[in-house]
This record gives sequence, structure tokens and C-alpha cells, in this order.
Amino acid sequence: MADLSKSQVEAGRLLFARDVTFMLSAVSLETLPPARLPEICFAGRSNVGKSSLINALTNRKGLARASNTPGRTRELNYFNVDERLFVVDLPGYGYARASKTDIARWTKLTRQFLFGRASLRRVFLLIDSRHGLKESDLELMAMLDETAVTYQLILTKVDKLKKGELDKVVERTEKSVAKRPAAFPKIINTSSETKNGLDLLRAEIASLALP
Repeated sequence: MADLSKSQVEAGRLLFARDVTFMLSAVSLETLPPARLPEICFAGRSNVGKSSLINALTNRKGLARASNTPGRTRELNYFNVDERLFVVDLPGYGYARASKTDIARWTKLTRQFLFGRASLRRVFLLIDSRHGLKESDLELMAMLDETAVTYQLILTKVDKLKKGELDKVVERTEKSVAKRPAAFPKIINTSSETKNGLDLLRAEIASLALP
């Protein structure tokens, strides 16, 4: 992965050093806020660490609700970053302690959002580095490829792996996305605990925000 310039890293730092606030939890397309700013969203399996990553990115411990209970996020949770960008935390998929009816409702809402939101600039798809890509991840990637929604893979919890183990996971993941039409080629390794990779992710996100 090519090194970012100091100005790119600084732009990312400054973006998330500014005001970041929770806006709302949308339970339907009708309750989404007006699409007046660029949007990015975080998607991933339940317990992949979406809330922890959002909190680490923004340096705000309680901004996004983290839980040891898979499937706690049940709405589209919106955050406003300095009136320059909306960040959206999507419901986790793959496992949730909820009824099949509720899971089907969340899944439908997520699909409608991903495929119908014109202001959506990129989907950041979080993958637990300890487990790699699962079938549910590949299914979402296939849907995004079909509808040409740009997505970028983010490996989480990389502090839990030794370097040799992580290198193998990265190599397998890169091969999986190499020929996918909507996949952004750069994979970012992150850890919410050690802050590894957060400067790179902030810089990527800042490049999608309003100047």
C-alpha cells in the first residue's frame, strides 16, 4: 500500500478532530435525513467491531454503542462530521439475537439504503482479520458489484494476529477482491485497541468529504 502524504494524513486528523455528533437512528427509508452531504457507511458481520472502530476514529468513547451482544445495532445510525460528511453505522449481518422477522426487516432496509442512496460515496466493509471473508461477506460483495456501489475492505482487530498470520490473511483478501468490479483495491488493516491504521482510514474518508 502506497504511503499517504503528510497533508492527506493531516486532512484526516483534522476532519475527525472537529465536531462529530450522533444525529438519528433511521428505521425506514422515510426516516433517513435529507441527502445533503456526502455519505460513507460501515458494514460488516455482527461483532466485527463497527461501533468500536467509529469510536476510535472519532476519539469519542461513547459515540457509537459497542456491545458484546451480536446484532445490537438494529437501525441505520447516522453521525454528522462537522457538516462535511454523514457517517452511517449499518446493522450487522450474519448473526443476531432477534426474530427472523426483525432480521428480515433490517436486511431489507440495508439493501434499500445501499442500492438507492445517491449520496453514498463508499461502503467500508469490515472483516474480522481473525476469521477472514465469510460467505455472508461474499454475498454482500456480490450485491455491491452488481449494483456498482464502491466498497473498500477494512480488516479489524489486527492486533490479535502475529505478523505472519496477518500477512496471509491480507494476501488471501487481496486475491478475493482483485477482480471484483466495484471493489476499491486498497485494503486497510486496523485495530481499535492499538489505533493501527486509523490515520490511513481517516485520510481515505476525508478524501470523500466536502472540502
